[in-house]
Amino acid sequence: MATALVTGATAGIGHAFVRHLAARGNDLVLVARDTERLEALKGDLEQQYGISAEVLPADLSLAADVTRVADRIEDPERPIDTLVNNAGFGLHASIMDRDSLPLHKRAYDVMMWAVLELSGAAGRAMSARGEGAIINVSSTSAWIMAGNYSAVKAYVLTLTESLAMELKDTGVRVTALCPGWVHTEFHDRANIKKTNLPDIVWVDVDVLVSEALKDSDKGRIVSIPTWKWKIAIAIATHGPKGFIRWFSHKLSSSRRKK
Repeated sequence: MATALVTGATAGIGHAFVRHLAARGNDLVLVARDTERLEALKGDLEQQYGISAEVLPADLSLAADVTRVADRIEDPERPIDTLVNNAGFGLHASIMDRDSLPLHKRAYDVMMWAVLELSGAAGRAMSARGEGAIINVSSTSAWIMAGNYSAVKAYVLTLTESLAMELKDTGVRVTALCPGWVHTEFHDRANIKKTNLPDIVWVDVDVLVSEALKDSDKGRIVSIPTWKWKIAIAIATHGPKGFIRWFSHKLSSSRRKK
């Protein structure tokens, strides 16, 4: 039976991934900080889907914890067939805010360094076996200029595309998932205003994850959910840069904390 490891497994997109992967018959390794929530999730998944779930508590802002998860990924006795690098958080502090520097540093650790180290571990282990899948959660924010969050997610997108080139013809599929606005508790946790956003921009989390897994199965390097976001990213890619900068400025204003 295949085994998938998901970071940020207890909430939001990560929680949707573990449910969809369990429904596919995957055993799971659940990674998050909250041991109590991990144990509760393990029990729910095993009871509902009849799979085996392993709890691996880790704070991915800590180098030792990241390496411990990487070591689990490379354990030859317990292979990981799918890695989902999902752990992350909203980052909408000003680049110029000196008091926010620790938050920016944590964002680098969790959403950049951890993604690099865990992806590298998975790439080594999976390519040695000639099969596997890596899904790194980036964002449509990678195409705009909405503070350091956009910079972080642009890094994840480019890193994933670069890893896909390194693993070409190895049997390992590498995909960057680029969500837009998804109905989860993500925005509430980050205190981001969302009342002014039209319904059309929102994506159901189950639709997002279902499309991401299908894209991964097909070997697509970039997964953008739904036709509306595919159109939006096509415009962002090929449209005038000045328009994207104008839009980014407007969006950043709408994301100011309550």
